[in-house]
Amino acid sequence: MSTQENFDIDSSESKHVSFDFRGFLFKALNLWKLVLLCIGSALIIAYLINVRKPNIYKLNSLISVENDQNPFFTANTSISFNWGGVSGKMGKTITTLQTRTHNEKVVDSLQYYMEYLVEGKYQKVDIYKQAPFEVKLDFTKPQVLGQFIGIRFLTETSFELFTQFESEKGTGQRYDTKEKLPVMLPLGSVKNTFQIGEQINLPFFNGTIELRSERLVNPNSEFYILFKNFDSVVYTYQKGIAVAPFNRNSASVLVLALTGNNKQKIVDFLNTTAVILSRTELERKNQYASNTIKFIDSSLAAVNVSLKDVAQEMNDFRKKNKVFDVGAEMSDVSSKLKEFELQKETEEAKLNYLNSLETYLRTKTDYTKIAAPTSVGISEGNILTSVGKITGLAIERQSLEYTTREGSDIFKDIDRRIDAEKNVLLETIQATKSTINIQLNTLNRNIALLESKLSGLPEDQQEYLKIQRKLDISQEAYNVYMDKRSEAAIVKAANISDISIIDEAKDIGGGLIGPNKSLNYMMALMIGFFTPMFLIFVIFLLDNTIHGSDEIERLSSIPIIGLIGKYRYHNNLVVFEKPKSAVAESFRSIRSSLQFILNKQPKEGGRTIMITSSVSGEGKTFCSINIATVYALSGKKTILLGLDLRKPKIFDDFGLKNDNGIVNYFIGEKSFEEVNNQTHIENLDVVPAGPIPPNPSELLMGDKLKSLIDKLRLEYDIIILDTPPLGLVTDALELVKYADTSIFMVRLDFTKKGMLQLINAKFKAGEIKNIHIVLNFYKHKTNHNYGYGYGYGYGYGYGVYGNAYHESDNKGIFKKVKAFLKRI
Repeated sequence: MSTQENFDIDSSESKHVSFDFRGFLFKALNLWKLVLLCIGSALIIAYLINVRKPNIYKLNSLISVENDQNPFFTANTSISFNWGGVSGKMGKTITTLQTRTHNEKVVDSLQYYMEYLVEGKYQKVDIYKQAPFEVKLDFTKPQVLGQFIGIRFLTETSFELFTQFESEKGTGQRYDTKEKLPVMLPLGSVKNTFQIGEQINLPFFNGTIELRSERLVNPNSEFYILFKNFDSVVYTYQKGIAVAPFNRNSASVLVLALTGNNKQKIVDFLNTTAVILSRTELERKNQYASNTIKFIDSSLAAVNVSLKDVAQEMNDFRKKNKVFDVGAEMSDVSSKLKEFELQKETEEAKLNYLNSLETYLRTKTDYTKIAAPTSVGISEGNILTSVGKITGLAIERQSLEYTTREGSDIFKDIDRRIDAEKNVLLETIQATKSTINIQLNTLNRNIALLESKLSGLPEDQQEYLKIQRKLDISQEAYNVYMDKRSEAAIVKAANISDISIIDEAKDIGGGLIGPNKSLNYMMALMIGFFTPMFLIFVIFLLDNTIHGSDEIERLSSIPIIGLIGKYRYHNNLVVFEKPKSAVAESFRSIRSSLQFILNKQPKEGGRTIMITSSVSGEGKTFCSINIATVYALSGKKTILLGLDLRKPKIFDDFGLKNDNGIVNYFIGEKSFEEVNNQTHIENLDVVPAGPIPPNPSELLMGDKLKSLIDKLRLEYDIIILDTPPLGLVTDALELVKYADTSIFMVRLDFTKKGMLQLINAKFKAGEIKNIHIVLNFYKHKTNHNYGYGYGYGYGYGYGVYGNAYHESDNKGIFKKVKAFLKRI
């Protein structure tokens, strides 16, 4: 073998690892009906999904989150509340809207754990408030969960309650405590008749059913109610509500959005969640004012007791003593003394508040109950700011306790900020207390000085002035506390929530966002297309059979000399009995190619052609018979030797028996003339294999075969050797030396690619020479390199040539449809 031939084989083998995209494309095109069927099926499924899925709607509302404010705050207001600013207010509001606690309040107020349904075309549909009745639950008793309870109206005032249980055990829930309890259920079908408004006490339902105002019911109309797990419903809405800022220019405006199947339920939930959020925020703001009012009330009670005691003391004094006429000078001294004592009373109140505040800060951990410092007249800015910040942080921490686990970094950060502010406040308290003590010392000295001036008066006059001052001080203190309480009450009453509704949710039509029918159809189209393509790709990768001549070109450098189309006939004598068929023309084309090849080999005597294949079933015997026939019909004296001693076949088509054959000649039982049979085809003799011997390889290796071939070369023009498959036994290799040329049969969609590697290896090693390939069962649509080699156009009878000169295979309509389905 030449170097170039070796290079060609190596190159072809190396190309085996590349992916045959062209072959995959033709495979997919060949199965286009399968792809179309999958696409159609997917589109039908998408249609069924689209018509069965309930509509999904999305609605939204707008709320505003303003700064902490009170419309009655003015420069003259003596009691002011510092709420701690607006830091984190938007984040807190968003978090609150998505907390379990907040959504529990909303779900509980709307009773969304109970659904009203009717039977729809494909499933039960939630009709919410469109139901002509409403259920009044007995909250002290459980309702069964997850069971459809039917209500069939018999008249306008009576109805039938019906359901069916498959188990005696179920789970119920009390919607007052949200406790889940086991309930015993009646097994099987249940039907009970009740009147509108009648109390119903059943193991699975407790309550009454009442008609909604201005609603009428039609007899025999059916409805269903369904009780759901409260926590599951809350979780659904908690995760379903979407909260986001409206835009950058409106940073204090939030958009609340919710999706669902019933638009009225979405509207009610969005509006209710805004109302509850606003109410909760107002309660938070009023908490500080309430603490202040409570503190003032306690102080006012003490002053009131003191005022009553002093007033009683004055009355008692007047009963015992006459009214004195104190001089103007002493009266002025007494008036100044009263002012100093009133100042002392005020400073002591401040000092008591600061002492109480210091003790509270050092001993308590809940800082939400601190009263406003201005309630006792403390106007120190640092104290007011610190108390406000601590209170705001404490309220923020309290609101986060419902959604954040203890020990989280958020709590640690808030606690750190509270401690830092508390340390600053404690230092400020100490400094303020020192200042107040200095003022008290000064006041005490002034009071002592004035009291010394009054010491010259008679004792009864001194006692009278003292009681009068105490009475005036108590009355003024009472008036001051009453004024402060009134201001605090006004501030509380005038408090407005920082959460206001800008745009309520409303069903104005539209809002439909699902199901996305176009997307479903697009997905179905993609799945319907890519699923069969993927399966075809997997099958193509796993398929190791040969499907076309282009694969042979890629896998082997052995030339192809002809194509034989798929042709169904009752025997193998197609060339003889159907000489005008496309298959007969294919064999004539192969004969012409063989003649060209054999003429290039100068040699006297007959020419020997060996026909083999990789395995049984590839058309080796069929090809042997018809090549021998086509040579005989051309006037060449031809003999066909059945050398497939293991599985002989050629005898039956010629009406011969296999009792005597070449095996009998090899073992000496018969002479060659006795086993050689002249057939009904002129110029064609056939020697069958004969009975199957125990040692076929040894018989073929004997000298008798060599002498027989030499003898036949002198008597015949063409000698056809029908040999065993090359891929199964080594018999064919023993016959190569007698062949002038060899034909290797490849059946499309049957022969494995590995067999080509086997024949390539033997060709490369020089075990087989002058070998050519013939494609059997060739189909033009499988391989598009039409016109390759010698006379490719004759293989299957396509085109003008085939229609004009070849016999047409006239089939009935049923056979044509059957053949078409087999091809796909």
